[in-house]
Amino acid sequence: MSKLEELIAELCPDGVEYKELKDILTIKNGSDYKNFDQGDIPVYGSGGIMTYVDRFAYNKPSVLIPRKGSIDKLYFVDTPFWNVDTIFYTEINSTLVEPKYVYYYLQKMHLEDLNTAGGVPSLTQKVLNKVVIPVPPLPVQSEIVRILDNFTELSAELSAELIARKQQYEYYCKKTFEFSHSNDIKIMKLSEIADIGTGSSNTNEQLEIGKYPFFVRSQEVRRKNEYEYDETAIITSGDGVGVGKIFHFVEGKYALHQRAYRIHITDSHVMAKYFFYYMKTTFYEYIQKNAVNSSVTSVRRPMMNNYTVPIPTLQEQQRIVDIFDRFDALCNDITTGLPAEIEARTKQYEYYRDKLLIFKELS
Repeated sequence: MSKLEELIAELCPDGVEYKELKDILTIKNGSDYKNFDQGDIPVYGSGGIMTYVDRFAYNKPSVLIPRKGSIDKLYFVDTPFWNVDTIFYTEINSTLVEPKYVYYYLQKMHLEDLNTAGGVPSLTQKVLNKVVIPVPPLPVQSEIVRILDNFTELSAELSAELIARKQQYEYYCKKTFEFSHSNDIKIMKLSEIADIGTGSSNTNEQLEIGKYPFFVRSQEVRRKNEYEYDETAIITSGDGVGVGKIFHFVEGKYALHQRAYRIHITDSHVMAKYFFYYMKTTFYEYIQKNAVNSSVTSVRRPMMNNYTVPIPTLQEQQRIVDIFDRFDALCNDITTGLPAEIEARTKQYEYYRDKLLIFKELS
């Protein structure tokens, strides 16, 4: 029998009392911070930390519950903080409940399902106060918090490792393409080694289910039943916030947005996948120096044509591709590597959290 099972058997064998939130905590509104000086106190909105100021609204452990906007995001804060009016804070009666136990239970409840608005998602104090929560004895709550903290700590360690790997990946990418001058390296313009063009589709032509991938100006791949190209190509955004950051490598049939570029390598001395990794590593910096800025950053055809590419031997290109493929799988693949492990840990955490927080109600 686990420690938690022993505590439940000893302290609440017949079930636990359920209470409304208003009986265990008080929900408080946030307010503006803009007249404050800068400091080290975090200011929370519904999307997380916004800035830092020199004073706090509350300095005890609290669960922050978004009032408007990203109402699916809860925050547990155990250091002084300020909060704006898009997020509530809670004054929790710690003689009845562990603040972090409340946080974990409200996570389980998916408060976003209590949305009261037709437009911007919203929660009200009236609705939240009626939420019912089981209140086992404090030692039981503390043991549940300890178990779930261990799960979240493991996930945090994996996430930190993933961030470090991505930083390592980005550093290695840049170093890899810092070629020294030699007879084995040719420098050519993109127009000399590739067929460059744009698509003819509009975003409103996408389908929920379609036969072919439809590349637009974002990382999301959409679908269409018609295709425009059947080739190996690199796709990048021609304008908008994704310029220099959005890249896709495609092999086969696909449709393309009219303001996205396709780059089909035509030179047999250049591997398409090699160019894909080179472009992902260097194109953003190139765009920042050369892009046309109006209301949005945009890429003109001459800029694409004049983008220069170092071309080592095919053997060296293959070596670089093999290394980048391994890094890419480790950092980004949702079926292998760290993202897959993080996803598995998250599902495991949610499963055990939901199991641990089920209690028979005291009759």
